Amino acid sequence: MRGEPPIDRSGRSGSVGLVVLLAAALVGAAIAVSFLSGETAQPWILTLLAALSMVGVFALFAGAVGLIQLSGRGRRDDLARAIAATSDEGVLVTDAGGRIVYANDAYLDLTRAEGANSARTVERVFAGNADVAEAIYRLSQAARAGRRAHEETRVTLPEGRGAWFRIGVRSIERPGGGGTETVWTLADVTRERERHENVFQELQHAVDFLDHAPAGFFAAEGDGSIVYMNATLAGWLDQDLTRIGDGLRLREILAGDGAALVEAVPAKPGEVATEIIDVDLRARSGRSLPARLLHSVAWAHDGTPGASRTLVLDRGPGADVSEPLRAAEVRFARFFNNTPLAIATVDARGRVIRTNAPFAKLFGDRLRGDAAERSIVSALDGERERTALEAAVALAAGGAGEVEPVDATLAGEGGRSARLFVTRVDDADGDGEAAVVYALDTTDQRALEAQFAQSQKMQAVGQLAGGVAHDFNNVLTAIIGYSDLLLANHRPTDPSFQDIMQIKQNANRAASLVRQLLAFSRRQTLRPQVIALGDVLAELRMLLSRLLGEKVKLELVHGRDLWLVKADLNQFEQVIINLVVNARDAMADGGVVTIRTRNVAAAEIPAMGHRGLAAADYVMIDVEDTGSGIPVEIIDKIFEPFFSTKEVGKGTGLGLSTVYGIVKQTDGYVFALSEPGKGAIFRIFLPRHTPAEAEEAKPAAVAAAPQDMTGRGTVLLVEDEDAVRAFGARALASRGYTVLEARSGVEALEQMESHGAEVELVVSDVVMPEMDGPSLLRELRKKQPDLKIIFVSGYAEDAFKKNLPEGESFAFLPKPFTLKQLVQAVKETMGG
Repeated sequence: MRGEPPIDRSGRSGSVGLVVLLAAALVGAAIAVSFLSGETAQPWILTLLAALSMVGVFALFAGAVGLIQLSGRGRRDDLARAIAATSDEGVLVTDAGGRIVYANDAYLDLTRAEGANSARTVERVFAGNADVAEAIYRLSQAARAGRRAHEETRVTLPEGRGAWFRIGVRSIERPGGGGTETVWTLADVTRERERHENVFQELQHAVDFLDHAPAGFFAAEGDGSIVYMNATLAGWLDQDLTRIGDGLRLREILAGDGAALVEAVPAKPGEVATEIIDVDLRARSGRSLPARLLHSVAWAHDGTPGASRTLVLDRGPGADVSEPLRAAEVRFARFFNNTPLAIATVDARGRVIRTNAPFAKLFGDRLRGDAAERSIVSALDGERERTALEAAVALAAGGAGEVEPVDATLAGEGGRSARLFVTRVDDADGDGEAAVVYALDTTDQRALEAQFAQSQKMQAVGQLAGGVAHDFNNVLTAIIGYSDLLLANHRPTDPSFQDIMQIKQNANRAASLVRQLLAFSRRQTLRPQVIALGDVLAELRMLLSRLLGEKVKLELVHGRDLWLVKADLNQFEQVIINLVVNARDAMADGGVVTIRTRNVAAAEIPAMGHRGLAAADYVMIDVEDTGSGIPVEIIDKIFEPFFSTKEVGKGTGLGLSTVYGIVKQTDGYVFALSEPGKGAIFRIFLPRHTPAEAEEAKPAAVAAAPQDMTGRGTVLLVEDEDAVRAFGARALASRGYTVLEARSGVEALEQMESHGAEVELVVSDVVMPEMDGPSLLRELRKKQPDLKIIFVSGYAEDAFKKNLPEGESFAFLPKPFTLKQLVQAVKETMGG
């Protein structure tokens, strides 16, 4: 054991001179007093004794409160010095001026100092060593800043040998305001560094052996990310080793549904499970490689998969699989895992024993968990379906040859469905296999069937609505027309005038409902024009705000640089109004209606998840509310005519069906998205329109000037409805025209035989018995190619235009029409 350190100036500094001076003063005082007489000396003696007494009392108090420490502090200092003196690390303490205050023997040995007089500070010891200079500078800076720091650096010793030193520094404050001192520590860590380097070299050798082993190996985290792959496997897969640990996942190196098969390993909570799995690996070039995986997974106590270690055996053509039996096994494994049919074997209770990759992918998390709980029956959603599957497995396990398939919905989110075929196992190998279950994913098929059924239903309802609307249009045309005739013969002061006006107004209301039916059936007449949706919505804002009232707030979020669309401006405004009013009615207590617009490129369509939406460029309009949402059970019915959740008398049930019809007739799409309690979103996609040079967005309307509605000429009026024909004949005759009437196309041809040269214009209904309007036109063109014609119909112009020769010229007047509209159409067509 070392003794006292060779250098220790850490105690409080004293002065022998002061002690001698104090003693001389006391002796001098005693001599001086001895020369005085007794009476004169007595006060001085008492004064000296009093002073000495006061010093003694002060010393006692100072010792009691700790201002003066005697043997205890000395013992503590001795212990600290003994610890520092016997430390294997060199310890050096310097004061604020850089003078050495303390140094132990280990420091002198490490710095090659011959004695206490030759001791040097750390800066001076390594001053001429370039390898250490930067480290010492950084440590000195840290000490000045009052921070702890340490560094390991290589040092060239005086004898030329290299060594590694760990140098540390820290600053300490001496108690009692004694100033700041710097403590340096110095340790020779050469052997420790050599030991670490040896371990690293051995680890490098082990990694090298693993990298070039004849088998592949990889390690993965529980989420499927690969953190290590040996060079052998990387060579098989053409993978770059620098990419490993930087985003490479299990699904990228396993072909088909192999990753799902690996992820479906039965859980063994708290254990490490090892499974043998035959899969196909996928190289970066797309080439497949058959392999056998010895897959080991560490499971947490809660059944969560942890890190996995996997040994990969090559079973490809170049591997040692020449034996017929083993080659057949490889082929079977590839066929088994690459078939599109999901296959699994189960025991008599329906517990899954082994599966192929498609089965693992289809059932996924539904079969995760303890091997004892992996029942295929529990993976189904409905109780009836589970009972049916249990019965099917029991029949197959009992040896039944034919078992009815089970159509089932799988448990969990996603709404996936499957058809399950269960067959018996004739050659069970003693591992409990009782039946084979083949599962065919029918999710897409069911969705298509539901979509087709909904489309058929909507089409049938649309045809019915269109037929009813056509018949109503004939009735309403007569009512409105005769009302106009009556109004023309009555003054506003006439008592009957207001009654006739009521008849016409209610007929117009009925005509509005008919237009909504035609909109749903997509048989109304549209006048499409190029419009900028941002401008249209900005102009509608005031009207929409008034419709919403004070309780509901309207927000418009415009997309940037919106593309143009081509649509009927009035009908599009009606779509937005209907949706906003519908949103208002869903928020009785108030809320927010938000209208958003943005461009959607064709590349974004697949990710949006809307079935039936063709990939193209669209402008998307969202109308979102914060209401109660749409219940799941009725969301598929909301676009049907007359379907409404409102109280009787508070809605016609035609608002959303009108929206559906207008959007569809504009070649767009509309979808309803909702979660109960979270509001609803109606999402419209309108096709992007690329305008020609002559087209402009949303041309301004020109005010119509007053017109003279009288005229001359002969008009052939063809209409199978007597009331409509009679009204039309009277209206035109009252304006100066000569009118010829015909009940059908055949009668019209007879009239043309008699008066063909006189007739300047034919006004014909489209849908008539014996001969319809387009057929009549073709016959008339044979004798009078330049004859002018106006078609009248309750259906849209496009509904019959396709039956006419290409490029055919005609005018169109939709039903129901007023007297003014009829006369104006005739005058404009005849050019008068």
